[in-house]
Parts: sequence; C-alpha cells; structure tokens
Amino acid sequence: VRLQVQNVEKPLYRGTFHCFQSIIKQESAFGLYKGIGSPMMGLTFINALVFGVQGNTLRALGKDTPLNQFLAGSAAGAIQCIICCPMELAKTRMQLQGTGEYKLKTKNYKNSLDCLIKIYRKEGLRGINRGMVSTFIRETPSFGFYFLTYDCMTRYLGCEAEDSYIIPKLLFSGGMSGIVSWLSTYPVDVIKSRLQADGVGGVTQYNGILDCVRKSYHEEGWRVFTRGLTSTLLRAFPVNAATFATVTVFLMYMRSEDNLRECEPGPVIQQPSSL
Repeated sequence: VRLQVQNVEKPLYRGTFHCFQSIIKQESAFGLYKGIGSPMMGLTFINALVFGVQGNTLRALGKDTPLNQFLAGSAAGAIQCIICCPMELAKTRMQLQGTGEYKLKTKNYKNSLDCLIKIYRKEGLRGINRGMVSTFIRETPSFGFYFLTYDCMTRYLGCEAEDSYIIPKLLFSGGMSGIVSWLSTYPVDVIKSRLQADGVGGVTQYNGILDCVRKSYHEEGWRVFTRGLTSTLLRAFPVNAATFATVTVFLMYMRSEDNLRECEPGPVIQQPSSL
C-alpha cells in the first residue's frame, strides 16, 4: 500500500526492501503491523464465504471442469467483495496513518473499527464502500484464476490422499495459485488502493476509476500499475500456500470414510482440487 500510493515527485521508498527497512527504522517493528485489526476481523468470514460459495457453486454447475472451476471461483470472488472492500479500506487508512512517525503525533483512528465508524459518520455507506467497483473488477476474475490454477496444479502434480508428498504438493499448488491470481488483476489493485487512500489529509485527487487510471498513467507512466508487485508476490505465495493446504487437508479428513460413517451418506471426494 505504501509503495502503491506514494507521491512520485517526493517518493519515500525506493523499493520493497527499502520500504521494509524504513518502516522498521522510522516506526519500529510495530509499524509493519499497522491495520492488522481489519484483516483479523474480516479474513475468517471472507475465507469461509469464498470456499463455501465456490464449493456450492461448483456442485450446482454439475461438472468439475476447468471452466466451471473458473466460474465458481469468480462467483465466490464477487460475493466476498461485500466484506473485502470495507476491510481493505480500513486497512489502507490505518497503514497510511502516521507514515514515518515513531510515535504518532496525530492519530485520526484508534483502530480499524474506529476508522470505519468515523468514515461512516462522515460519508455514510458510500464512504465505507469506497473502491467497491474496483474491488469487484479485481476480485471476480482474480478468484476465478485462483481456483482454476489450483485445480490444474493439483491434477498435474497428482495430489492423492495416500500420496506421502501431498502436503508439499498442496503448499506449492496453493502458493502458485496465489501468484497467478495476483498477477491476473494487479493493476486494478493499484487503482483500488489509490482510490481508497484518496482523501487522506483532506486532499481529493480522483473523480473515479477512469480518472485515477488516466492521471496515474499521465504522471508516472505504465510502471505505476506494477508498484508494490514484488512485496505482494512475496506475501502471496506463503499466505495462499497455507490457506489452500489447510482447507484441502481439512476437507479430505472430514470426507474420509471413517468420518462419513458418522454422517449422512455422501460421495467420498478423493481429488483434493474438487473443493
């Protein structure tokens, strides 16, 4: 977020690692965790919603095909925007608060919840849903590629329940899914961050998505749409590797024959990609 929205005329950071070092030096290690309250509150619901919607949509479509995997993932991505957009708005505002300050001189928001409450009081529902359209444009195809890539990777690697190397294979498949997902729509994420950060400090620069795209490109060129990509990919692999492996192993366990005897009769899904 810091790299995506920094002023090109007076940049604070030269790149991912310089940004990392600067935050620790200027704001202490706690500076790296600004805005953590928002993901802590929202990610549980987002992941439950995403995997639940994806699984049920895939079953409703009938056949486990690559196209249906993409469509089911896209449906899940679209629906979770309801939670994702306000969550990321609060996270963005909290991460930009007190940039470069070891101790906050001015504190607009106490925490993520306080941030959303103050935005709502000032701007209403429209305020806390700032960036919703760009979030929708990003998340819908992104989650389609997310689940499609995981399905293809697990099939290619031959992930079976009895495979002794299934955990490393699932971790690798999940990590690669996260990378492909972010690469597919990353420029939209830059625009979304800029729109959600717009207005911080009382200055509004953009009138909408197209205006943000036009001004950003005019001022910084095409490279503006790749700002922060390195740090995003460094985060994406381990996060999504852990997420997908955990969900898949849990579902495989719950659907195992021993557990199914205690539950209602149903098919045992051996292929872990068929979430």
